[in-house]
Amino acid sequence: MKISPTIGVAVITHSARKHLPHCLPPFLNSPFKPRVLVVNSSSFDGTVEAAEALGAETLVVPRQQFNHGATRELARKYLGTDIVVMVTPDAYVAHSQDAEDDFLKILLKPLFEEKCSVAYARQIPHHGADPFESFSRKFNYPKESHIRSLKNIDTHGVYTFFCSNSCAAYINSALDEIGGFEPVLLGEDTVALARLLQRGHHVAYVAEATIHHSHRYSLLQEFRRSFDIGLARKEYNHLIAAGGKDTTRGKTYTLELTRHLWENHRTLLPYAFLQTLAKWSGYQFGKYSVKAPVWFKRTLSSQDFYWI
Repeated sequence: MKISPTIGVAVITHSARKHLPHCLPPFLNSPFKPRVLVVNSSSFDGTVEAAEALGAETLVVPRQQFNHGATRELARKYLGTDIVVMVTPDAYVAHSQDAEDDFLKILLKPLFEEKCSVAYARQIPHHGADPFESFSRKFNYPKESHIRSLKNIDTHGVYTFFCSNSCAAYINSALDEIGGFEPVLLGEDTVALARLLQRGHHVAYVAEATIHHSHRYSLLQEFRRSFDIGLARKEYNHLIAAGGKDTTRGKTYTLELTRHLWENHRTLLPYAFLQTLAKWSGYQFGKYSVKAPVWFKRTLSSQDFYWI
């Protein structure tokens, strides 16, 4: 089936005004002329006004109704295009804006060639990122592109189900097959990809389509985020269990990070220990908190709006 060229870009935001001049132009100026929709979860920093001034469509969602999966589902239905690209506002395209180097052209190529139903971009750290931010991008986003399906699960393990809605493109008819993005605490991209792979679809990692995207978290933020990851993974583990334990990949990450710091930043090893402890303990608390009272989960979670 030939893919229709109608394209929508959904940028999910909250207090993101400062990011929009860096995030939106490569999409607004693309020769594909996509519909660009900025969905704002009721922040009052001028995000909506800035988006409209740049030329994007806007949609406001009440903060108490925001959900990583449900809001993206709302956005893709609102756009109604054949392909939808999910983007976060702190993801900046790392390409020039000429026609030959057009980011969407590169990212969407495997979709147009009908090689896959999902394609996601390579992430490199923002300028000035610290060694921890930089290493996580290097670990999860290699330099070589590839296409995965469940047939590759022995090679990739739980990474088979990896995808990031910081910048990922989907064929909407494929999402329709699985009922779209589900309401989740987080990991709506992983859940959707797992369901698609189970139906025989493929995912492309497009290393040539590159964005700057990284975060600097405090130890408390690492704990809270890992709590959410542990809780969410426990609830949808049945979808990714075929890839083995995700803690196996976590151990590999820790070992490689330690080796990297030992060779390049030894003075950061004590902090790396504290960071690993924060992540591990947060993940374990989340994993065993599925049946905990809502007040407990709200206290430890990084997403207060989810528990309203």
